[in-house]
Order: sequence, then C-alpha cells, then structure tokens
Amino acid sequence: MSHSILAASLLAAACAVTLVGCKPATETAPHAATPAQAAVQTVAAPASAPSSPLSPAAQLGAKLFFDPSLSGTGKMSCATCHDPNHAYAPANDLSVQLGGADGKVPGTRAVPTLMYKEYTNAYSDTFENPDMVSPPGPGGGLTWDGRANTIAEQAAIPLLASNEMANASKAAVVEAVQHGAHADAFRQTYGATVFDDTERAFTLVGAALQAFQVEDRSFHPYSSKFDRYRNNKLGGALTDAEIRGLRVFLDPNKGNCMACHLIGGGNDGSQDMTSDYSFAAIGVPRNMEIPANADPKYFDLGLCGPLRTDHRPGKDKGAAATCGMFKTPVLRNVATRHVFMHNGVFKSLEEVVRFYNTRDTAPEKWYPRDAKGRVNKFNDLPAPYRANLDDQMPLDLRKPGSATPMTDPEMQDLIVFLKTLTDGFVPPAGTAESGPQAHTVAEAAAVNAAANAAHKPKTP
Repeated sequence: MSHSILAASLLAAACAVTLVGCKPATETAPHAATPAQAAVQTVAAPASAPSSPLSPAAQLGAKLFFDPSLSGTGKMSCATCHDPNHAYAPANDLSVQLGGADGKVPGTRAVPTLMYKEYTNAYSDTFENPDMVSPPGPGGGLTWDGRANTIAEQAAIPLLASNEMANASKAAVVEAVQHGAHADAFRQTYGATVFDDTERAFTLVGAALQAFQVEDRSFHPYSSKFDRYRNNKLGGALTDAEIRGLRVFLDPNKGNCMACHLIGGGNDGSQDMTSDYSFAAIGVPRNMEIPANADPKYFDLGLCGPLRTDHRPGKDKGAAATCGMFKTPVLRNVATRHVFMHNGVFKSLEEVVRFYNTRDTAPEKWYPRDAKGRVNKFNDLPAPYRANLDDQMPLDLRKPGSATPMTDPEMQDLIVFLKTLTDGFVPPAGTAESGPQAHTVAEAAAVNAAANAAHKPKTP
C-alpha cells in the first residue's frame, strides 16, 4: 500500500474513535531554576515573532504572560511556571512549585503544561466521553480537578492563589496592570475607561491571556514526529521500536493507553489531543516531598476537594464517587516533563510506565509498609474511596505476583513511541520517505481493530 493512500486513513483508521464536541477553552502553575533554589526567577519572552499575526487581545496577553509585575512579589510571571522553553511547563524537577508572598511557599500539586488546551470543554458530571464507548461521567474543565471552565478562568486561579502569584485581590491585579508597562496597550485594546470597572478589567486580563494561548501557535504546533507520521510527511516514518511501541499503546491487553489517551483524528479540528478529557482514580503513591502531606489527615482527593469545593462529600450527595479522581493529562510532549502525576511523585517517564505495569503485581515497589510489615497500597487514597479506582488494564487490580501486562522490552518500546509526541521534530538530513524502517498506518489499524473489539467501558 502506498504512503499516499495510507496517509488518508492515518488516525481515522488507526484509531477508530473520534474526538467530538470540543471547543476552545486551560491550566496553570510556577519555574524555579533548581530544586535547591527557594527564590523564583523571571522568564523572558522569546525573541522570535509568533508564526502568524495575533489579534490585539492576544498581543496584549503575550505581554501579560511574561510580566512579573502581575504577582504580589513582582518577581513571578505566568512564564515562571510555564516556561515556553519547556513545553510551557516548569523547567525544574520540583514536585510542586514555589510561590507566595516570599517566593518560598510550596504548592500542593504538580504544575501542568499549558499546551494543547484549546479544545477542552467546560466541566460536566455527565461528560460524553469522546471514545464513544465509555458511559458519560466526569470530564472536561481545566486544572487537575476541572474547576476552571475556560482558559481565562484558569488564568485567574494562580493570580490570586496565596501559594502562587499571591495577589491580595482582583483589584491588586488590575492596579498592577494600570500602573505597569502595558497600561496603554490595555486601554487601546479594551477602551479608555477599562480601568473604571475593576471586575470587568480583571476579567479582561484573563481574556487577554486566553487569546494569547489560543492564537499563538507555540501552544499547539503539532510538530512532533508522530504528526509527521500521521500526515505522511517526508521524514515522518516510525522506526521498528516506535511502531512496536504504538502497538503496545493501542493494545487493550498491554499498555491500553488508548483507553484514556485517545489519538483519534477528530472532524472538528481538534486532531488528536492524546486525552479523552475524563477523570480517573489510579491510586498513585503519596508524595512526601509535598509539605502538605506531612499531615496524615490531609488528602488531595481531586474532584472532591480540597481545592474544588462543589463536590465535597456531605455537600454533594454524589461527591464520594468522585474522590481520588484527577484529569487525564495530554500526552503530547510528555517526554519533556520532569515530574509526573498530579502530585509529581514520579520523576521519569520510565517510572510512570513501570508503575502502570507493576502497581498491582509488585505493590511493594511503590508503597510503604505499615508497622506490621504489610504493604500500605493506595496510601494516598482513604479506604472509603478505593471503590472509585479505575480497573482497566494495565491497572486491573490483579493479584501480587501475577504476570505483568507488559514485558520489559514492551515497556521500553512504549517509551520510545511516547517520545515521538515531542514537538519540534526535525527529520535527519537526507531522510527518505520510505524504506525498511517506514511502517504503515495499516499495521496500527489492525492492532486498533482488536483494541476496539475488546475495549471495556469505564465506570463513571
């Protein structure tokens, strides 16, 4: 089969699911230079011009994104934690970032990337899963707990959080803009009297930041090797190891990554986000590097609190069924990350894959033992909420000592494939479009056909 014919069916055939109903809407967080540094540092805007002209609002948003005067200390900008040189994520390997009035206050969650958020819908308890198989359940929204419905709403969270940019009020943010370097640009964009209404002006700060993140191509370049493969572009052929890794990614009896991290091409412009926008509880280990976790009574339960308040048990009758659930992240540029999961407990992509493969077969590798020597499995999720744990492969609650879903070579191949999702891929000089290493979409399609036949719907 020719490359031109294969390209027409890339992810439509390779992944027989489509992303539907997605509309533009993002996530937040802080960048310190090294784990030893307590003081945050500023990040300068890139010298290069954007790939296409930005609207006046987006141009203003770009200025605000890199402006440290919008923080209580005058030293932290959005880019401090969302470094454009690190896929708009932190440049360091801290589990949580530092902020606050003195730049030394730790957060409680890992900072996510801001890339590929423009197709995130508002949160819903009955979100229609884009895999078209799973029943409706919690999905959509931005941040780890989905409590922001738009990028603008998300941008407001760190501006006011006491452990992030630490502004005392919305008025303080507006005053910083009004008396800062971009006041004239703000007036030119939104009107001469824009600062007369504090609430409106604060809302427009978020609107400008959203416009920048939606319009600027650097937030969604689709420039990975996988994109070249999907689009049948010169130099986009996957290697033997990469195609084996794709098979593991799709195989419901192996990695089964496809169950939550869709790579289906949508018909609405969303392409493949590598997330189904849903929420799941997978029981990652408690991260004792987070100071808040020193309190044995403290638990971060995602959808049901503490940062999200409308799903707390006792307040919402259905809230208990969501405790421990966190948003499925986008896997694009995942190989560039320094920490993983909502609590930053893992420090390498290999560690993440091994956790998925051995959480149930060898829990002693991941969880501490209690006073009696028993493995304290799921030590960051209280026992009453463990019924919420997702039981899809490879986290299927199999007995300790059982065979693992993936072999070591399969895990390594999966990691190799995940690296093809890194943006900025440049084909080697003289790369041919076809050859012994050029694999076809038909191979992936055959694997995915079996995956769809065996796919197990998730419990909402």
